[in-house]
Amino acid sequence: MVHEFSATDNTLLVACLCADWCGTCREYQPLFEQLQIRFPGTRFLWIDVEESSELIGPIEVENFPTVLIARGAQSVFFGTVTPHLQTLERLLRNAMEPGAATLASESQRDGLVQRLWLHNF
Repeated sequence: MVHEFSATDNTLLVACLCADWCGTCREYQPLFEQLQIRFPGTRFLWIDVEESSELIGPIEVENFPTVLIARGAQSVFFGTVTPHLQTLERLLRNAMEPGAATLASESQRDGLVQRLWLHNF
């Protein structure tokens, strides 16, 4: 069964904003892919910020890798994460908890979340 991802439900969206030239990102990618297997009902996106600058929009990604986690349309986490599988897994498990805190609304980040839900990868 294929899961239909939607910003209107509580499905998690996990986007790694990276750069092809970044050695840390290259180190992180296989770990990120491992989590896709462990969390099958979650939408994972690996996005090269230079190749997808029109999708990223006005957001400046200054540190790599930067991870965005959203539950539905609500951002739960947005920041740099070092390439440690346990760290991202803990962030995902926390985001799945009922009543988990969300970030305060911020128009550029919220716009990115909406664009990522709508974009077909």
